[in-house]
Amino acid sequence: MSSAKGEIVHFHSERDVDLRLTDRAIRRFAKDLRHTGAIRIVPGSQWVTLRLDAASDVDLLLTLVSVALQAQQTPSDQAERPPVGCNDQRGAGFVKADLGAF
Repeated sequence: MSSAKGEIVHFHSERDVDLRLTDRAIRRFAKDLRHTGAIRIVPGSQWVTLRLDAASDVDLLLTLVSVALQAQQTPSDQAERPPVGCNDQRGAGFVKADLGAF
């Protein structure tokens, strides 16, 4: 799925989904995302990987897609970085989220 500003979400497998969020969104949800094992965040990446193992993971994906779409509708934050390759392209394994950098 993409918007006028670029790709937002894509699947790597039936269970692994990469979703591009803004730095602001990652910071805003960091506390909540820290407590789920379904999320992978790579420091320095705007891509968040979700592993869809349960219905609640799908609900989380839908919520975060909504956040990503809303962010596409607002003017860009000057501090935002240009998007780079997704987490799969960065060779990162699926591990519990480490959001200490955010």
